[in-house]
Amino acid sequence: MFVNSLSGRFLLLTTVFVMLAEVLIFVPSIARFREDYLLLRLEKAQIASLALLANDMITDDLETELLENADVYNVVLRRDDMRQLVLHSELPKEISATFDLRKSSPFALVRDAVLRLFNTREQVIRVIGEPVRGAGLLIEVTMNSMNLRGAMLDYGLRILMLSAVISVTTAIMLFLAVRGFLLKPIHRVVRHIKSYAEAPQDARRIIEPNASVLELREAEEALRTMQTQLTGSLKQKEHLAQMGGAVAKISHDLRNILTTTQLFVDRMETSDDPMVQKAAPKLVNSLSRAVNLCESTLAFGKAEEAAPALTWLPLLDVVNDVIDAERLATDGYALHYRENIPADLVIRSDPEQLYRVISNIVRNARQAIVATGKAGEISITVREDEESWIISITDTGPGLPAKAREHLFTPFQGGVRKGGSGLGLSIAAELVRGHGGKLELRHSDAGGTVFEIFLPRGDIDLDDIGV
Repeated sequence: MFVNSLSGRFLLLTTVFVMLAEVLIFVPSIARFREDYLLLRLEKAQIASLALLANDMITDDLETELLENADVYNVVLRRDDMRQLVLHSELPKEISATFDLRKSSPFALVRDAVLRLFNTREQVIRVIGEPVRGAGLLIEVTMNSMNLRGAMLDYGLRILMLSAVISVTTAIMLFLAVRGFLLKPIHRVVRHIKSYAEAPQDARRIIEPNASVLELREAEEALRTMQTQLTGSLKQKEHLAQMGGAVAKISHDLRNILTTTQLFVDRMETSDDPMVQKAAPKLVNSLSRAVNLCESTLAFGKAEEAAPALTWLPLLDVVNDVIDAERLATDGYALHYRENIPADLVIRSDPEQLYRVISNIVRNARQAIVATGKAGEISITVREDEESWIISITDTGPGLPAKAREHLFTPFQGGVRKGGSGLGLSIAAELVRGHGGKLELRHSDAGGTVFEIFLPRGDIDLDDIGV
């Protein structure tokens, strides 16, 4: 309905407010009309009185005509300290009220005008004022109140009709102006939103700001930014879906290849060669992790990372596995690995997932240091408090750039090196959250970077969460 639209409500409210303003103007206006009406009666009565004083001998008919012309019953003129009943006729009733216009305040004039409008009884009233041009000390007349009320009602109706015309005209002009300057641009934005909703991946449907009104232009610019970001996100989501399908296929075949390779490695363990016997267990562990990773990738389309299988494990063993694997990648490079972890420290975690968390962070640190071409160091330490084990991973690399820190744990946005996907830290953070802990960047600057992994020591207390 028109009334429920923004245009209809604006038109209605404009009309109401203009009418309200006219009503506020009407009250003092009708009070002024009443005062002018009474002053005019006094002036006419004074003229009639002066005519009588100029000629003492007037007929009764002429006196009646003078009183009717002045619209009064009696006229009293005070001159030279003498009060004289100049013109008179029979009063139909006793005098009900007296109004002295010489002492009336604006409030009193408004009050008396409103009371007269609502008073429907016929009364005789006395009005006192000052004669014009100093023709005496005062002039006093008696008159019928209904004549005054009738004139006030007639004036009031004309004012209200004029106010209604002004209100409607003003409302229509404002409506047309607002419709051209505001409503049409708003309708344009709405059409763009509907059009974009039909095909959000179509960049042609992104709005181009052109509003001349500052606030509307800001809204259009904000809408364009949101649409641009959403279109990019949708395209990225589509690419991820396609890539996910490809990765799942590759992981499926790679898992089969790794499983076959694992069988050959199992036979290598029976070799008498000491070097083979030393390397075989680590190779078996690496292949096992690769197979698990492929299986996790195949399950990624159905859910997030699998829930951790928590068990008690020596932290030093996991850290040493990570360091041994990374040393192979930097063989011959001046990069030192250091760990400070008690050999008897046992923590509760998923060994495979914890290995991936530490490995992802250490690998990022190693790649950052190697990219500088300078020597460096990566150290892994641990401390504990009443609630958590805190594993700190510190490197002497160049630090993370501002953009990487801003999207640190966001997939495909937190990458640092060219060609990096930004998945490593995102995966690590998700795995730590699965343990009930958190992964934090403690600080990062030109002197290096420190990450801290917080792993809870105990089970969750149901009383703490109100269960």
